[in-house]
Amino acid sequence: MKTLDIFRSAVFAGVCIGVAGFGFLVNPNIGMFLFIFGLATVVQYKLKLFTGTAGWVENKKDFADLMIILSGNIVGCLLVALLARCSDMDLTSAAENILNRRISNGWWQCGLLSIGCGFLMTTAVNFARKSKEFGDWVPLLLAVPLFIHCGFPHCIADTFYYMTCSPHAVFSQPTFPLLYISIIAGNFIGCNLYKIFLRKEYRV
Repeated sequence: MKTLDIFRSAVFAGVCIGVAGFGFLVNPNIGMFLFIFGLATVVQYKLKLFTGTAGWVENKKDFADLMIILSGNIVGCLLVALLARCSDMDLTSAAENILNRRISNGWWQCGLLSIGCGFLMTTAVNFARKSKEFGDWVPLLLAVPLFIHCGFPHCIADTFYYMTCSPHAVFSQPTFPLLYISIIAGNFIGCNLYKIFLRKEYRV
């Protein structure tokens, strides 16, 4: 794909995850299941999502494309975050609660926890993209509520939450840049975790 096509696809993927995050902020108990919409849409439309792509990086070109994907995902989340500010529901407070929990937990703890999310996302996307029957979608249907229930940070969903917060709430936190980078790095490691444990012929 051309760079512009990759970026456009990534922006739309960010929008899909942002919309799913919107639903989660409205009601976390129901939203953790509605969040499946975001990843399912990414898979069906074959969109470029960071955590749906990071597990297939093999060379410098792939890594460069992954950075374009991350940038596009961020833009897509920003668009939905701007929409969230038009809502009459108090989404900002809900988003800031997530931010505060991340900050309280610590950057390296969040980085380690985000490995779990990366592992779940690569597994879910791999099965769903090869789907020939409904059973292939089971990992995706389970993985999304599972990573939310476990509190595993997802760098793109978190991007939407942080952008929905007030700017002061984010930028008044001196450890925020390190926190955000650690979550991205943790997701990347988790997405590639299978390569350590599986023989090459079984890899995705």
